[in-house]
Amino acid sequence: MKFETLAIHAGQEADPNNGAVMTPVYLTSTYLQDGIGKPRQGYEYSRTLNPTRKALQDCLAELEGGNWGLAFASGMAATDTVLRMLKSGDHVVAGNDVYGGTFRLFDKVLRRFGLDFTFADTTDPENLAEALTPATKIVWLETPSNPLLSVTDIRAVAEALKQHPSKPLLAVDNTFATPYLQRPLELGADLVVHSMTKYLGGHSDVVGGAVIGKDKELGAQLAYLQNAIGGIQGPMDSFLVLRGIKTLPVRMDRHFENATRIVQFLEKQKSVERIFYPFHESHPQQKIAKAQMKNGGGMISFVMKAGKDAAIKVAEATKLFTLAESLGGVESLIEVPAAMTHLSTQGSTLEVAPGLIRLSVGIENMEDLIADLEQALKA
Repeated sequence: MKFETLAIHAGQEADPNNGAVMTPVYLTSTYLQDGIGKPRQGYEYSRTLNPTRKALQDCLAELEGGNWGLAFASGMAATDTVLRMLKSGDHVVAGNDVYGGTFRLFDKVLRRFGLDFTFADTTDPENLAEALTPATKIVWLETPSNPLLSVTDIRAVAEALKQHPSKPLLAVDNTFATPYLQRPLELGADLVVHSMTKYLGGHSDVVGGAVIGKDKELGAQLAYLQNAIGGIQGPMDSFLVLRGIKTLPVRMDRHFENATRIVQFLEKQKSVERIFYPFHESHPQQKIAKAQMKNGGGMISFVMKAGKDAAIKVAEATKLFTLAESLGGVESLIEVPAAMTHLSTQGSTLEVAPGLIRLSVGIENMEDLIADLEQALKA
């Protein structure tokens, strides 16, 4: 089946008890067992597995081209569980332009447990190669990255890691692109990670995370850790993400259509110094983006020439773009990363320019969105 069909049907069959078309929300913590150690249909306790969560996990696996998927309480819970595979002394290479929450987890929390991290420019093969060590166990990519929308050649990195003596796992945060625009597993990645709060859920009404992969032993290891740690997604949240995924292809095409027009508008504004968008001709990795992504997505970042104060004034002056953190919903959002989502990077090598504005372009009428930005820029 094609992606649009899978988004609606993958992992979801009519309920065998009554024929309900939508996946039921199984609000139960425990399950009847047919005997000691004989769970019915594999269900014992909902931290381990729940039918609603299983439907979502099966859907995610099919959409990403994997053999298994795991759904978590948040994107950070998913990320943390992946890192729990490591031990003290292990090394991780991550991009030097990652989400502030990821940087905080890696640099401020997990370093205290003996893990070592290097933040490198993963878009540069030589820079990445220099960052690898014999102790490197995971390379963590965001592509496009948050908030500068840098693009890393996933296939090239995957091939390089196969030649490295330590054989690090390649984990790709696919939150910005979604499986509709980009398929990291098909490009050689070992793991795909999502904040399902964003485009997969798509309606700013649920928080969730996911990890998907092909290797079944790796899947079993992560399922064990998920059960042991307990950062699982609840059944109602799983239902909401399943519902959101059904319209993912339609939404992503509209996000892209609107974003393209807004980029065209921004490049004509004298107050804008620079635009970051994967499919824009000024993007240094535009060729790679067009090779591994279906379209440029709905995220745009740009820098105000007048700096911090101008960025704050623009963000606070919009009326249709909502001043808020997060992204990927049907409604358009605006933020200043240095003071909001990436405040944790302040003082580090990952510090974000104070004049940077990040847009999550929604699916409203594009003329209304442009008019709102126009009045905010004039303000």
